[in-house]
Amino acid sequence: MNEIYEAIKRSAIRIKDAIINEDTGYSDNTNSTGDNQLKLDILSDKIIEEEFVHLTEVKELASEEKEDALTLHQNGKYLIGYDPLDGSSLIDVNLSVGSIFGIYENDYSGKSLKSAVYVVYGPRVELVIAGDDVKLYRLIDGEFKFIKVMRLNQEGKLNAPGGTQQHWPPHHKEMIDDIFKSGYRLRYSGGMVPDLHQILLKGGGLFSYPATTDVPNGKLRMTFEVFPFAFVYEKAAGEAIDGKKRLLDLTPKHIHDTTPCFFGSLEEIKLVKERYNGK
Repeated sequence: MNEIYEAIKRSAIRIKDAIINEDTGYSDNTNSTGDNQLKLDILSDKIIEEEFVHLTEVKELASEEKEDALTLHQNGKYLIGYDPLDGSSLIDVNLSVGSIFGIYENDYSGKSLKSAVYVVYGPRVELVIAGDDVKLYRLIDGEFKFIKVMRLNQEGKLNAPGGTQQHWPPHHKEMIDDIFKSGYRLRYSGGMVPDLHQILLKGGGLFSYPATTDVPNGKLRMTFEVFPFAFVYEKAAGEAIDGKKRLLDLTPKHIHDTTPCFFGSLEEIKLVKERYNGK
C-alpha cells in the first residue's frame, strides 16, 4: 500500500505543477458521461497512469476520464478508482480543486474499499490518507509532511448543499431550509474536494447531493468520488449515506454509476435519516 501512496504523492506534485503552468482551456474531447474535458483533465489522467503503470501490485485503473477500466498487471492485488481532477471547471476562476483515489480489492463495491486518498490543490497543497484513521499531510519544500489526525465532532455548523435548487424534492428543500434556520453557515464552492475537506477541518457539518428531478440517481460517481469520501468520513467518526442506506454498502453495476449522497457528522446524518425516512 505504501508504494501506492507514494505514487499518489508523485502524481499530486506533477498535477500541481500542471495546474500552475499548463493550458486551462477545454479540449475537443468528452468523457464517458458527456462532460467536456479540460486539457488539464486529460493531462492529470495521463500523469496518474504514468505513475501507476510500473506498480505490479496494481491490477487495474478505473478513471472518471475513461469509459472502461485499464488493466495494468493481471496478478496485481489492488484496483484504483480515481477522479484525476475533481472540480476542474473551477480552474479558470482559480478556486481550489482536487484529486480523489479509492483503493479497492476484488471489485469496485463499497465493501471492497481498503483505503482512500484525496488531494486539495489550493493556496497550499494538502493530501489526506484514510486507513485506520484520517491523516492530513501538507506539501512543504517538495515533500508531504504529516500535520495531524483529523476527526469530526458530534455536530458541526457548516452546510454545503449541492444540486440546482429548482430540482430539489420538497422534503430535501425543507430540510436544508431548516438547517440554515438553526444557525448553520453556507459553505459551498461547487468543488466536492474542497467542500468536504473544509467540513473535516472545521470539525463537522453536512455535504449533500440529493436525487433531483434532473438527475434522479444523483450526480456523483460511486467508484471515483462517493465511496472514497464515504470511507474518509467513516474513519473520521462521521457517516455517509444515500439518504437511508450506508454508502459503503452499495455496489455499482458499472464503474460510472452514480448515487445520491450525504456526508457529515453524526447529528447531521441523523437529521437526514429522519427527514428521508419513508420518502
